[in-house]
Amino acid sequence: MRASRLFIAGIAVVLGLALLTGAADAQTAAPTRDDIVGKLNHFEEAAEVDLSALKQQVMERAKARIKNDPGPVNRPPIAPDLAKLPAFNAQIQFDADTPIIQPASYQTVGRIADALVHSSLLPYTFLIVGHVESNSKTREANAILSQRRADAIRDVLVNTFKISTKRLHPIGLGEEQFLDRAKPTSAVNGQLQILTYAKVPEEAPARPATAPAPAAKKPAKKR
Repeated sequence: MRASRLFIAGIAVVLGLALLTGAADAQTAAPTRDDIVGKLNHFEEAAEVDLSALKQQVMERAKARIKNDPGPVNRPPIAPDLAKLPAFNAQIQFDADTPIIQPASYQTVGRIADALVHSSLLPYTFLIVGHVESNSKTREANAILSQRRADAIRDVLVNTFKISTKRLHPIGLGEEQFLDRAKPTSAVNGQLQILTYAKVPEEAPARPATAPAPAAKKPAKKR
């Protein structure tokens, strides 16, 4: 009888571990292409954001030593208009303090590439937005790291998956726009975002080549 109870208890432990393992796998599973398309395909209007100016503002604000800095919890987002754009937040794992993508995240990057060439997303351009959670590094160092990580994702999408570089705009926001302002040190703030940014500019139709003007006929010589 005792052996039977031990056997049943053992089965219960195994089943419990299996359920826990399954739950963990579900949490870390890569998103599907359709998950990503569903997040990004409801574009309405482009945000009025000058990306070149924004990059400069991020670095200037990250470098500034403001005496009355409100701190990470109360620091205002540097580009609040980005929150209006369709967004997919990706949990991309990088080696510590580097833009090197870990193998565990290759599948997620591949799914992002699959989504960007889906017929419903082909008409659009996208922002690749890097973030970094508040940590022991300086804000300037984190701003630089977030830009390098956004650049790294863009490079993989272009070089490996042949996504047009004209459709991808990497921008690193560092600690200047937390995804969860209430918890600046949360790993959520290290997520990378893909944002539907604007419609692909229409190329001007090629002008037809102008036919050369017919040569003027020389008057016949009088005999």
